[in-house]
Amino acid sequence: MNRTLYMEFIASAVLIGLISCSAPAETTSASPTSLEEDFDRSTLIIVSDDGLEHTFDIYLATSAPQQRRGLMFVREMPASTGMLFIYKDTDYHSMWMKNTYISLDLIFAKEDGTISSIIHDAQPLSLTSQASIEPVTYVLELNAGTARRLHIGNKSRIVWDPSTT
Repeated sequence: MNRTLYMEFIASAVLIGLISCSAPAETTSASPTSLEEDFDRSTLIIVSDDGLEHTFDIYLATSAPQQRRGLMFVREMPASTGMLFIYKDTDYHSMWMKNTYISLDLIFAKEDGTISSIIHDAQPLSLTSQASIEPVTYVLELNAGTARRLHIGNKSRIVWDPSTT
């Protein structure tokens, strides 16, 4: 009988250990409301390769904590909305999609707003680093497919006035 109780005790301990080591449930949720609370808003224009102007309402990620969070936990975003990461330094910058549930186009732009490179359809929840091909100051995240649909490419540029925030 002691051996049976001992085995049940061991099995229970192993089970408790496995449960405590499992991935935590998602407890943080970001919604447009919490984005509104945590990020300033602005508007920018993208002049696409075909010369057309496209206006976007954007969230501004200016601080390190905001840039770490980005669009994590967001489940949907209106078509004319995005997030602009504004870096203090012009350098090679990279992004990842940790806890990001929507596919995004990542648009890397130089200090003057010209587009350096674009990563189309970045895979949700990926830990793969997606980097600029040259030093940039801005990264704009838009819903996946937006860059192709609006003909945003290497001849495009972002027009944004920081004083409008």
